[in-house]
Amino acid sequence: MNSSLSPFPASASSESTRTPQARILLDACNVLRTESAGLHAMIAALDAPPTPDGGGLGQAFIQAITRILSDNMRVVVTGIGKSGHIGRKIQATLASTGTPAIFVHPAEASHGDLGMLQKGDAVLAISNSGETSEMADIISHTRRFGMLLIAMTSCADSTLARTADIVLLLPRAPEACPNGLAPTTSSTMQLALGDALAIVLLQRRGFSASDFGIFHPGGRLGTQLRRVRELMHLGSSMPLGAPDMSLRQVIVEMTRKAFGCMGVVDADNRLVGLITDRDLRLALDLDLDHTHAADIMNTRPQTLGPDVLAAEALRIMNDRPRPISSIFVLDDTNQPVGIVHLHDLLRAGIA
Repeated sequence: MNSSLSPFPASASSESTRTPQARILLDACNVLRTESAGLHAMIAALDAPPTPDGGGLGQAFIQAITRILSDNMRVVVTGIGKSGHIGRKIQATLASTGTPAIFVHPAEASHGDLGMLQKGDAVLAISNSGETSEMADIISHTRRFGMLLIAMTSCADSTLARTADIVLLLPRAPEACPNGLAPTTSSTMQLALGDALAIVLLQRRGFSASDFGIFHPGGRLGTQLRRVRELMHLGSSMPLGAPDMSLRQVIVEMTRKAFGCMGVVDADNRLVGLITDRDLRLALDLDLDHTHAADIMNTRPQTLGPDVLAAEALRIMNDRPRPISSIFVLDDTNQPVGIVHLHDLLRAGIA
């Protein structure tokens, strides 16, 4: 074992000197090293030049991406056993990142679920051995109706590989299981290659964080991807006034709306300034009836657009030299369309 990778000192490298706890961690690290070696072998296979016949994992990967995108295909993922569990995760990742995808269990496909497959679908069949008998019906169905069959397998001469249109051939790599039986390295490689498919498709589609939020409206992720427009206060709830408004009137407006600030708008309803509680405190020794909003307002206030992420709005409010508690939301013409308060963001779970 490479001692530079060991979490233990060289003096403890002998098996006989290791404590039971150290041996547990060593075994765990060896599992991860074995699986990591499989991932590195797959990276090398993807990055290798095409074979003399124009094949290879990299070329097959390119073909799969190109066909799915050019024909705007839905991806039907199938597999059984551990490959099936990996397939379900790959399907979920595809669907949540902009590629329509479903999972069809091979056994259920033979009992009616073949009806879920449609012409124009791409079927991603996952089988490490490529000889999974339960997949026979779904494979035959793709051949009968001319669907694109993409195989993900480690066996180039398997039935699945010989039948498929595109073969994502995983390099042979030892399983982390000491008996070489439990799918470990092979399933990790399947999962990683499925992630690569999904993310490359995402990138080629120009799938954005906003698009991602549409498919993840629930939970913390959905909360973080909410837009300011979803949380801002509208219309008459906004504290607004004209530049010639007296400070006494400003105090009344700010007290009534309770945002700790007031936006100053011109005759075209464009925001030209902002008055905060701090600005008022500094102006309390002035004549409240003869001093106007324009005399004390900040003419370069921080503002947001309505499509800014709520999480970004919170960062902007907190990162200023003096954190602010409220911020106006402007449209393209600099007219206020809303105002958002720090408490609105915190209540929505943006923190």
